[in-house]
Amino acid sequence: MFRRILIANRGEIACRIIRTCREMNLISAAVYSDADNKAVHVKMADEAYYIGTSRVEESYGSINAVLQAAKDSGADAIHPGYGFLSENGDFAKRCEEEGIHFIGPASHTMLQMGNKITARRMMEEAGVPIIPGMNQSAENVEAAVKFALQIGFPVMLKAAAGGGGIGMQRVDNEVQLREAFAGNQKRAASFFGNGTMYLEKYIDKPRHVEIQVLADQFGHAIHLGERDCSVQRRNQKVLEESPSPFISRETREKMCQSALHAVQKIGYQNAGTIEFLVDENQNFYFLEMNTRLQVEHPVTEEITGIDLVREQIRIAEGRPLTLRQNEVTFQNHALEARIYAEDPQTFFPSPGTITKLDLPQAAHIRHEIGVEEGTAVTPFYDPMLAKIIVTSIDRSTSIEHLKNALTNYRIDGIKTNLPMLLNVLEHDEFQEGRADTGFVTNYLISKN
Repeated sequence: MFRRILIANRGEIACRIIRTCREMNLISAAVYSDADNKAVHVKMADEAYYIGTSRVEESYGSINAVLQAAKDSGADAIHPGYGFLSENGDFAKRCEEEGIHFIGPASHTMLQMGNKITARRMMEEAGVPIIPGMNQSAENVEAAVKFALQIGFPVMLKAAAGGGGIGMQRVDNEVQLREAFAGNQKRAASFFGNGTMYLEKYIDKPRHVEIQVLADQFGHAIHLGERDCSVQRRNQKVLEESPSPFISRETREKMCQSALHAVQKIGYQNAGTIEFLVDENQNFYFLEMNTRLQVEHPVTEEITGIDLVREQIRIAEGRPLTLRQNEVTFQNHALEARIYAEDPQTFFPSPGTITKLDLPQAAHIRHEIGVEEGTAVTPFYDPMLAKIIVTSIDRSTSIEHLKNALTNYRIDGIKTNLPMLLNVLEHDEFQEGRADTGFVTNYLISKN
């Protein structure tokens, strides 16, 4: 069993993992950069280790720096959280080579699922519906144009190694594709070290619905239901909920069973998420697999009562799942809103110092936060500051609770997306469960 866990992350997710470590009587070792020497996660952890400058590639994104901290701390295992090195198969492989447990899937699985083209092929072989598109890379813009003309516009141009909407763009004609290809390829190469591009058919008015899975090394796998993540800006999620207000019980069951079949087919272990796009007729298509904990995991924890971080740690220790599928229960409705330091209209980051922070408190409210009064929000990292999760007996009550909570949520000194989140919650399209992935663009941005 583990004794000490190094948390290779920062902010609210590092704080979240530290809490579970405490509950499991595990020593938590934090890491920090120059920008984070006074950060909340550093104060919370039992130990803290300096890993470099504020630049991501010289600290949280440095495999060598993180592994050195793990060795210095004597950690048995590393929890990567999400972002940074969490889906870096080379990092997971180095952990294996150094004899440090990586709290996540095996490196070869991460490398396979980390390439979206490879993942498409594997899911198709597993019988999971995939979006019509390329199962090989677009070697150049001419190859992309040729394929797009074959399947018809509009199409989605995507980075094979991408995530978070980076390197992804809808294109409606040949001219747009030619203009978009080189720029997205360059951006993907910069962010992921891989500029490989491919195309998929554009699905009109899709919902983004994902299935949370857990699997151990003994061949047991369970699903924990779905999360609807359709409210997005710049192809990045800002509000998530479970259960989905859109899919039927029949569609939910088909999606969950498809996800479980895929996990067992590829021999996956630990926590993972199979993401789907669902069209207006409730046909669903594999989008990608995230081989890590998701930002929105608290939504699932709230409706199932299962601590996903605890399960991750137990699986990495070589222990079996604590429950079987027939023991999983689903209750209530949960909503999560991501609080960003950004302009609520342009979505541009808004660095600065938090001068005042007041959080609404109630039995139905859960906070995941990694900042405090006096925290300097720097331009070096993702601008997400916190998450607020509300849980109630039904969706309409959850919406009202979240509206009230956000109204009383106070962060001074920087701009935040709180006004934008309230606009989402107050919009009829969202309240009636009709929001698709184009909701923010079509109903909020276009109205400004």
